[in-house]
Amino acid sequence: MSGEAFLITGSMGCIGAWVLRNLVSEGATIVASDLATDPVRPGQLLSDEELARINFTRLDVTDRKAVVGMVADYGVTHIIHLAGLQVPFCRANPSVGAAVNVLGTVNIFEAAREHWGQVQGLAYASSLAVLGPSHLYETPVGDNVDRIPQTLYGVYKTANEETARIYWQDWRIPSIGLRPYIVYGVARDQGMTSDIAKAILATVAGRPYHIKFGGQVALQYADDVAKMFISCARSGYQGATACNLRNDVVDVADFVAALGAELPAAQVTYEAGNLLPFPADLDDSGLRGILGTIPHTSLRAAIRDSADRFAALLAERKVDLAQLN
Repeated sequence: MSGEAFLITGSMGCIGAWVLRNLVSEGATIVASDLATDPVRPGQLLSDEELARINFTRLDVTDRKAVVGMVADYGVTHIIHLAGLQVPFCRANPSVGAAVNVLGTVNIFEAAREHWGQVQGLAYASSLAVLGPSHLYETPVGDNVDRIPQTLYGVYKTANEETARIYWQDWRIPSIGLRPYIVYGVARDQGMTSDIAKAILATVAGRPYHIKFGGQVALQYADDVAKMFISCARSGYQGATACNLRNDVVDVADFVAALGAELPAAQVTYEAGNLLPFPADLDDSGLRGILGTIPHTSLRAAIRDSADRFAALLAERKVDLAQLN
């Protein structure tokens, strides 16, 4: 929309790339920030002309002055905060993980606080990692259950949710955190749960693929998740909440069957006994209460869309098959 200016942190990741794709046609000012500025993943979704409409800029979210300055300099009206370090990095380097995930998020809230009024909405990425193992919860699992993180990454994301609560309590800075589970689609090429996206890519490339987990999971198409973040930033919500995402709750076996139905040449197997350590049967009524309608591309439609996009990228040599190894 004209007059809007979006700051996206972590814009070179999968969800960030899809956020850019959704915003670029709307006429808003887009500030795509990250430590890297080579738009590899956004380039898988956007044309050169579309990329040229985006302000790609380097931003270290641990630098408070830089974060606050960027919000001021670009007249930012909406913030989508996606920057963060994942589970393996936080385990390997807890201090840096905390600096990026916790201090970086505090700095985003500080920038929103200093420029609230100009800034009108803030959505940020929490994680299902704030929850404990499935057996600790009754299903469907609501937003406000006990958070029992089992990793430093989950601890840091829990700290972010509590930071958001205090910024609302003390300064009335509203925010919505979203807790994705398995996000899949083009540009999802890192992390264990990227196996869902990689299985589609491998099938299009004519390769077999083994998914390293099984059991029940919640699948969320990257395009839908991007739309959720954008809608949350625009929602005008007053308060501080963190919301579960749901969309397709299926067994990995069901995903493999759907993939085979759309792409009969698929040679995909999965590790049935290796279950992911999170509940999949999630209650998304909190997010529905805020947005009304949740973006939801059906599983088979998302598989088909991903396959078509991967085929085009392979033809243009814009996707690296080394990620399948």
